[in-house]
Amino acid sequence: MDRTFSNALLTDEPFGPACRNMSYRSLAADRVYKATTDDLQPERKNSVGTVFKKAFGTLSSSPRRRLSEPLMSGVPVIGTGNINTPLRKMPTSAISEEASLLSGMRSETLEEVELTGVRPSLPAVRTFTRGNTGVEEVYVDTDNGPVCVAVQGDRSRPPILTYHDLGLNYVTSFQTFFNYSEMRTLMSNFCVYHVNAPGQEEGAAPLSDDYVFPSIDELANQLDHVLRYFGLQSIVGLGVGAGGNILARFAYRQPTKVEALCLINVVSTPAGWIEYGYQKLNSRYLKSKGMTQGVMDYLMWHHFGKGTEERNHDLARVYREYFEHSVHPGNLAAFIDSYVRRTDLGISRSTPTSESCPAGRRLSMTTTLQMPIINVCGALSPHQEDTVTLNSRLDPTKSSWMKVSDCSMVLEEVPQKMCEALRLFLQGLGYVISKSIRQSTSKDSVRSSPWPFRITENPLTA
Repeated sequence: MDRTFSNALLTDEPFGPACRNMSYRSLAADRVYKATTDDLQPERKNSVGTVFKKAFGTLSSSPRRRLSEPLMSGVPVIGTGNINTPLRKMPTSAISEEASLLSGMRSETLEEVELTGVRPSLPAVRTFTRGNTGVEEVYVDTDNGPVCVAVQGDRSRPPILTYHDLGLNYVTSFQTFFNYSEMRTLMSNFCVYHVNAPGQEEGAAPLSDDYVFPSIDELANQLDHVLRYFGLQSIVGLGVGAGGNILARFAYRQPTKVEALCLINVVSTPAGWIEYGYQKLNSRYLKSKGMTQGVMDYLMWHHFGKGTEERNHDLARVYREYFEHSVHPGNLAAFIDSYVRRTDLGISRSTPTSESCPAGRRLSMTTTLQMPIINVCGALSPHQEDTVTLNSRLDPTKSSWMKVSDCSMVLEEVPQKMCEALRLFLQGLGYVISKSIRQSTSKDSVRSSPWPFRITENPLTA
């Protein structure tokens, strides 16, 4: 505080006769500093004249200024209701704030959209059904009883013959694959004949007790009756697992009636001791107790390998329900007994020589399959090593081995990859299938090109 002002406060007449009758009041230091830092006083109080007025109470009669009072004249205060000065109220919500900010812009008025409801779209439950109206089931008589053959497509088209694996039929093995969008367009140029093993078709009646289920070789001989019944000269075979083994046996005995083969997870050797023991137990349980948990687990391992539940939970659940409710245990047991007693295919890559012929001269006959073959396996399939063994016994100039990653049941898990592989394979056979067929621009393009081509030899090994 200024020294002159301090001395004036201690004298009797500090400011002359005009102030002689005024009362004296002492000032506390905290009062002075509190006045300068009080939140209720927005303006600063550090001038000498203001301190002097506060000391002698000249301002005691005036009310304390509120925060709502303006600090400068002419400036409106929010909430004072000054009519002369337009006020701008603070928006109460984010939507009104946005509308207030955009009110001065030259743009269209924003409209609020009310969400009335949310309904999740759940995928359809996967089921196996014979509801396809384009499939005709025909029973063909053979030496070992009737065989159910499902015909799909125009019979005037080139034929493709399929055969299923253990525990399945033509619906559960090939329905998903042939209903795939690109495959459906591709198959519009072919006629597919789905062959079912005796008693394995959908809704099959139980096999009689006196019925002798045919052996694996007799099942292969039944295909000759099927070809004669439909008047087929040659076919392109597509087999999975046990069905592929049956097709390979038929192709080895009737090479002129099989133009090409597509084999998936096929075994060419006899059953080992471990497989024989498991399959015999499965057959016994199926005959005595029906579809047990152990049999179901073995079938799931046979088709999907390990880690099926973690890899494809929905697909595994569908097949478990099918094995539990739709498979006839006695009929499946008979098919398993026939497959586990299979013999070796008897094929070899080497060519025999004759003692009567000059040294080094080869006979015209060979001991392996002579038609083009695509040998496919899933990377997670338990039969991967068996497909490698089969590939080592095939002619390398007429066969190809393909491993599809991240799957075991190739036709179910990755149909798009198998569709592309089959399309290229058929092109190599001389069936001209261009990309235009995939848009269904031409229905008569099969073998219609004047320049058919074949891709059957590997130029590196030729």
